[in-house]
Formats: sequence, C-alpha cells, structure tokens
Amino acid sequence: MTKPVVAIVGRPNVGKSTIFNRIAGERISIVEDIPGVTRDRIYSSAEWLTHEFNLIDTGGIDIGDEPFLEQIRQQAEIAIDEADVIIFLTSGREGVTSADETVAKILYKTKKPVVLGVNKIDNPEMRDQLYDFYALGFGEPFPVSGSHGIGLGDLLDEVAKHFPKDEDAEYDENTIKFSFIGRPNVGKSSLVNAILGEERVIVSDIEGTTRDAVDSMYTYEDQDYVIIDTAGIRKKGKVYESTEKYSVLRALRAIERSDVVCVVLNGEEGIREQDKKIAGYAHEAGRAVIIVVNKWDAVEKDEKTMKVFEQTIREHFLFLSYAPIVFLSAKTKKRVFSLLPVIQRVSENHAMRVQSSILNDIISDAVAMNPTPTDNGRRLRIYYTTQVAVKPPTFVVFVNEPELMHFSYQRFLENRIRDSFDFEGTPIRIIPRHRK
Repeated sequence: MTKPVVAIVGRPNVGKSTIFNRIAGERISIVEDIPGVTRDRIYSSAEWLTHEFNLIDTGGIDIGDEPFLEQIRQQAEIAIDEADVIIFLTSGREGVTSADETVAKILYKTKKPVVLGVNKIDNPEMRDQLYDFYALGFGEPFPVSGSHGIGLGDLLDEVAKHFPKDEDAEYDENTIKFSFIGRPNVGKSSLVNAILGEERVIVSDIEGTTRDAVDSMYTYEDQDYVIIDTAGIRKKGKVYESTEKYSVLRALRAIERSDVVCVVLNGEEGIREQDKKIAGYAHEAGRAVIIVVNKWDAVEKDEKTMKVFEQTIREHFLFLSYAPIVFLSAKTKKRVFSLLPVIQRVSENHAMRVQSSILNDIISDAVAMNPTPTDNGRRLRIYYTTQVAVKPPTFVVFVNEPELMHFSYQRFLENRIRDSFDFEGTPIRIIPRHRK
C-alpha cells in the first residue's frame, strides 16, 4: 500500500521543524530560532491512529532577498507538488503577515487539500487571535503548540480526513514487483525500456524527465513481473533545488510497493553520497535489494576493473553486504536479461521460511562455537529461536535478558544463519525477546 504524503509548508520561523519533529516522534529536523535555517526538505514516516504516512518538512516560502529563500521556495513548491495533503503552518504570535499571504497565493494554485495550522498558541488566552487567520481562505484554523505538543491530535484528525483511498493495483501473489531507484540520470527509465523492448518511459539526458511512477507488466521465462519505474522531476526554468534530494521521495513511494528494489548506480560517475542515502531507505524498509551498475559499456576497463569496482561498492555499502551486484548496460542491453533471474532468486529468498528445529540446531552450534557474551557476571542465555515473518525473514530469539544481546553477537548469529541458508539479497531481522 502506498502511504499518503503530507507536506508542512509555511514562511520561515513559524515552527515547521518543531511540528515535524513532534509528529515524526523524533528530533530529525534542525530546529533553530533563525529564519531559513531549514534549508533541505526532510522526510520521515509517521503514524496517527491507524494511518501511516510520509511527512515532509520544508524550508519556508518568502519573497524577500534573504539567503537561501529562493532555494527554499523551490523546495517547498516541489513538496507541494508531491503532497496528498498540505499543512499550511502559520504563527499565532505574529498574526497574519504578508509572507503568509504569499504562501496562501501559492497554495491557491494547487488542487490539494490544505489544512491551516496556527502554531505557538501556547495558552488558551491566545485563541482569540485565531479569527484573523480565517482571512487566508482555508477554513477553520487549528491552534497548535509545537513546543508543548498541544493541539496536534485535532490537526492530524483533520489531515487524515483528506487521505486518498488506496488505489494500488492488486497483483497475483506469485507476481514479483520490483523497482529501480537511484539518483536522477543513472538510467532507471532506460533499464525499464531495455527490459520491455519498447519506449514505454520517457528517456532523456536531462535529469529528472520521468514525472510519475509507471507500472509495467512483464513475463520472462514463465515468471510474471511488475516493473515500477520512478525518477525525478521536470521543472521549467532554473531549478535551484537539487533533484538528487527530490529523488528520495520518489524512491520511498516505489520502495513501499516493491518486493525487490534495484539500487541503480552510474558506472561512469562512480558512487555518490546520495546513492547510499537512497539505498538506505530500501534496507530500512526490509526489501530485497540488488545493486545494479548501469552504463558499464561506457567505462574503460581491463580484467581487474569490475573486481575493483565491486570492492569499492562493498566498502561504501557495508549495510548491503547481502546484496548481489549486477553490471550491465541499458544502452547496449548487454547483461540486462541476466538481472531478471537474480530478481527472481532474491525474491524467493526474501519470502523463505526456515523450520524451527533446524534453526535451533544452527543457533546451538553457533553458541558452542562462540559462547554468548557476559556483562557484570550476567551471561546471555538463548532458549529458543523461531521465524515469525517473511519479507524480510524475521527471527525472534527468546533469551533471559534482551539487553545482553550485543549488536556484534546479533550480527554473528545473522552470519551463521546466512551461512546455512541462501538469504542472498534479503535483509534479516533478529529480535531478542525476554522469555516469560
């Protein structure tokens, strides 16, 4: 199911980052009492009652000439374009300002539902100031206090009313859904076209020419696939905001709907920090992952080039040590169809179940090889292990004291499980739990 997207929009210094952190439940966004300090959109998953959604924090929108304001305007406009629901945040302390009216004019142009929040209403006496905000033309203003966490429930109740009904296509359970994610211009759309054998998706050297996600059905050697293509944005004029940052939200939407995620790298350009950030979302979401090095035809190489590049990938993507690496060229179609069997294999691994009896034998042997850690005379005792979920494979380890399960020992157990079963391409979750 695709999560709705909520963007928090408003002029600088109304408390967008504070509200964002309250809703997200953790301190993700920079909070500082200087207008314009939030210069990048920040993304987070959030939940309200039974609703899960993606949340975007934007920089403010202004028409002055302060540093970064034009860039911030670009970021906010793109966030507005992506959102299903917009929280228009204002400040009760300053009242309605000309900058608020400028934001309102931008929001009038969107067809998206807008919920008006008035922040910094820290006590009941300030509620009389709300009436001025009706003039902005977005209906009832919702008083909130980001610093005290007051009023967010009513605001989120209103936001949730506008969430679109999920209209994701339902596919047969045996159909493998996979997507290509990565920075703009690494060749995601070209890969889709190379597999489908037709110009189904716009391909251009201009970064961000794919505007919307596209589903394509495909059958290869009796296996049905759904290819979810996703990429950046096409904007008129000069784009101040980096489309690489924008690509993260596109990746999130594709990841949510995929069984297997292909992280596409540009073989010509090498690895960039943004590649690791995007890949991290797939790993954290528990999806099966394949690292795809595209444009390999354009790389000058000898017999050692591929091995050296693979080693570089392993050094940069330590958290994806389980992911297979495929080198190919969408342009020449060389090795393109070697990717599909890998997708099928890691998809099967992602859904694999292990018998509890065999699993416990493996854990017992692992403990005999490397005894459990101790802390202040207390030793970790492992009583029983069982698999509780697939996609990704998730194992609960019942122990005497879960806090004694150090990360390093958890990683050791994961490696022993991987040594015994083919979990290539899929993350593994190990959850220590107290045996009652």
